Amino acid sequence: MLYHNDTKDFIEHFDYRHNPSWRIFRIMAEFIDGFTFLSQFNKTVTFFGSSRLGPEAPAYQEAYDLAKLLAKKGYAILTGGGPGIMEAANKGAYDVSGESVGINIQLPNNQINNPYVNKSIALNYFFIRKVLLAFSAQAFIYFPGGFGTLDEMYEISTLIQTNKLEKKVPVILYGKDYWNTLVEWSKKELLENYKTISETDLQIWHIVDTIEEASEIVEQKLG
Repeated sequence: MLYHNDTKDFIEHFDYRHNPSWRIFRIMAEFIDGFTFLSQFNKTVTFFGSSRLGPEAPAYQEAYDLAKLLAKKGYAILTGGGPGIMEAANKGAYDVSGESVGINIQLPNNQINNPYVNKSIALNYFFIRKVLLAFSAQAFIYFPGGFGTLDEMYEISTLIQTNKLEKKVPVILYGKDYWNTLVEWSKKELLENYKTISETDLQIWHIVDTIEEASEIVEQKLG
């Protein structure tokens, strides 16, 4: 019998790349492993942001400071485990001996976590990683980023808008210079001109400019 207690051992015996049935088993196995991994954390805050912003960027230091502050208050800091803003957030938690969590993705070049992750899981499928990042946290904090960051932000916003996530879950957009233009465009074009969203949809977002503001919102919603 090829079944093993560890689902990762189980799936290695099957041709999941060419057999759709076994691919489903692999997907199920990753979901089980992922949610089992996340069940050990009671309070989590997920950080998103550009992987291209290094220590010289102000947003990197602010993400570090905010994660450090929240980790001191007992929140697990969750990221995609990569560089940039993810690294900054993990480092903030790591430096105060907090729970610094990474959900990474397996790539042909053996992508690894940044050095400040102390608890991690590596997945094969990007979409499973997105689901885990979306449903694992009690708060979401978005720093400046590219297409990936915006994709994650709009996906979470849509889940809240459609009641797939609780409306009390805070979506914090950090950095007014970066986010204000997008929010104003959404108000003018989506709400007023095209009427493709409701006024309450804009209330999903909390735009902040300081770590104190962000921390206060998390505490108000989750404390």
